[in-house]
Parts: sequence; C-alpha cells; structure tokens
Amino acid sequence: MAGTKRDRQKAQRQARMAREAALARARERRRRAVTLVAGAAAAVLVVVLVVSRGGGGSTKVDASSSTTLDSSADQSSAAGKPCVPVADPLPTGAPAVPVKVGPPPAKLVSEDLKVGAGAVVGANDTVTVNYIGVACSTGKIFDSSYSRNQPASFPLTGVIKGWTDGIPNMKVGGQRLLGIPPEQAYGAQGSPPTIAPGETLWFVVEVVDTKGP
Repeated sequence: MAGTKRDRQKAQRQARMAREAALARARERRRRAVTLVAGAAAAVLVVVLVVSRGGGGSTKVDASSSTTLDSSADQSSAAGKPCVPVADPLPTGAPAVPVKVGPPPAKLVSEDLKVGAGAVVGANDTVTVNYIGVACSTGKIFDSSYSRNQPASFPLTGVIKGWTDGIPNMKVGGQRLLGIPPEQAYGAQGSPPTIAPGETLWFVVEVVDTKGP
C-alpha cells in the first residue's frame, strides 16, 4: 500500500511538472511572438529615402504613424488642383507649414523661414534634417520626422530633385519652406497610397547637420 501511495504521489508530481513545463513553453512562445511583432512594427517606422531618376526622380517614404499616412488618400490626379491649408494636427515639435494657398507653383519655391548660423550645405553633402511634408491638394501631412522623434540623414544626390535643388546653401540651424512641383517630386505616377499622381508637395526642412562628400 505504501508503495502504491508513493507511486500515486510520484505520478502526481510528474503530471504537475509536465503541466508547468507546458505553460512555460506557451509563455515563451507568446513572448517570442510579441517580440517579433514589435520588431516588425519598429522597422515600418523607419523612413527610407530612395531616388529613381526616371521621370524626374522619386522618393519612397514609409511614414511613421496613422496621423501622417492616410491609406484612403484620393489617388485621382492632383495635377493643377489648388493648394489648401494644412488639414492635419501638427506632430509634437513640428513647425507650422505656411502653404501658399491657391494655384500650385509652376517652379520650385525655396524660401528661408529661419537663417541658420552653422555650416553651409553643399550640393553634394550628406545632410541630417528634420522635416514635415504636406500634400498641396489635400493639406494632408504625408510624412514627418517629428512623428518619429528622430531626424533623417541622406545624401542630397539621392533624393527627389526638389530637395537636391532646394536645400543647398542652407546653413545648419536654418529652416526653409520648399514648394515642389510634381515634375521635381514624384511626377505623374505619384507615390500611392499617400501621394496622388501629379501632386505638388510642401515641406519645411530644418538642417541639423551637414557633411561634405
């Protein structure tokens, strides 16, 4: 009888240990799944600037939040549509974007809002900037480094033509308004789903740092 009782107790301990091991494995699987999802989400938040020289060049951006990306953006052509005021709340820390309301500019607009006191940006420099971008025809914010709380760095030879032409001669610490016609931005193809075909873009760009080639 004693042996039978000990056997039952041993079997109960083994069953309990098996249950605890199974629970531990389940918790570990859940932890790994959460980590994987978090890592994928973080990757989506990183802005990627890629130039394609065909058709005037294009910059691909994966923006950072639902406040800067509207997947339901109207994808009919925005060519020739008038510019409207900013329609979205500004991200924390972002400057106002003084869109010139009315007919979209036919040529690149490049106006200093604040002149910096640091080094001058050269045409072939790699710059570190904070920026916010607004679509002319909708007033929607389609991208913003302020939403990510991190400036972006890239060579001026590797971005849309409106930035390549509009940022040189700025000084570190300065802010500049850029109004970029579609042929110097994403062209007739746009950048779905956030930028319609033929869209004029408005940016405020602040130079944080610049380095020569």
